[in-house]
Amino acid sequence: MSGAVPVEGHLAGFAGATGWLNSRPLTDVELRGRVVLADFWTYTCINWLRTLPYVRAWAEKYEGRGLVVVGVHTPEFPFEQDVDNVRQAAKDLRVEYPIALDSAYTVWDAFGNRYWPAVYIADADGRIRHHQFGEGGYDECERIIQQLLREAGHEGIGDDLVSVAPAGFEAQADVTSLGSPETYLGYEQGRSFDSPGGAELDEPRDYVAPDRLALNTWGLSGNWTVEGRACVLNDAGGRIAFRFHARDVNLVLRCRTPGTRVPFRVLVDGARPGADHGLDVDEDGHGTLVEPRLYQLVRRQGSIADRTFEITFLAPGVEAYVFTFG
Repeated sequence: MSGAVPVEGHLAGFAGATGWLNSRPLTDVELRGRVVLADFWTYTCINWLRTLPYVRAWAEKYEGRGLVVVGVHTPEFPFEQDVDNVRQAAKDLRVEYPIALDSAYTVWDAFGNRYWPAVYIADADGRIRHHQFGEGGYDECERIIQQLLREAGHEGIGDDLVSVAPAGFEAQADVTSLGSPETYLGYEQGRSFDSPGGAELDEPRDYVAPDRLALNTWGLSGNWTVEGRACVLNDAGGRIAFRFHARDVNLVLRCRTPGTRVPFRVLVDGARPGADHGLDVDEDGHGTLVEPRLYQLVRRQGSIADRTFEITFLAPGVEAYVFTFG
């Protein structure tokens, strides 16, 4: 297998990190002689969340056997630059290995990275020997870790692979029935908006959601401001509707006024979700926006078909960023 693992470059290191969590700053000198796995993430990314059980398991299994896992947190949205938000997310998600905060994208650029998630595995000489962009490739990554630890002289590294049982956000996507794409709501990356009259950019406006939505289109109802990164609700009672085909519906949300709790109600095809409710709502569809993060709103238990999702917010100030599905 060693001949099948070429050298892809040199580990760029983490000197550009703006801070660290769970560790003091890790220098190139300290990492010399260690196998290093650099995992680029941002805490609202559903694709990264589905890889986390494996990265966490590798860190726990090989931590005392020559592997150092470094989670490089490079934020996608402005609120993910807030250290307190990242710290809380790391606690909630049980990310206990060292975290290099990369709010200025310095580490990201040093690696030449372009993806969340992205894994780079370097040998004890600091040479990158493997990478994985996006989800999947878990067995191959662990085989590479095992080989590089053996190459570094560590004994007792077996061939057995970690076994994980992901749940919640970490459950793998139901790709056989996934028919809806990631959809941003701000105009910089937004698409498939179907409220009559289109969007008025950066200006408050009253919107009406269409009576019928085509698959993978969405609309607003109520008074909203469509900004570059998000749709912002100006008055209580605003609604977002989306026609989807997937097991899971997730939405990144933030309240513009920190510390404010915003109740919301979710409906699927005009009815309460019942057993199809997500982690962040009850069977009647009630939930509350508290922290700025990804919210799981629907997890269907039965057959997957085209459905219409609706969420109504009972207070203003909500920022809605991106829908993801699974």
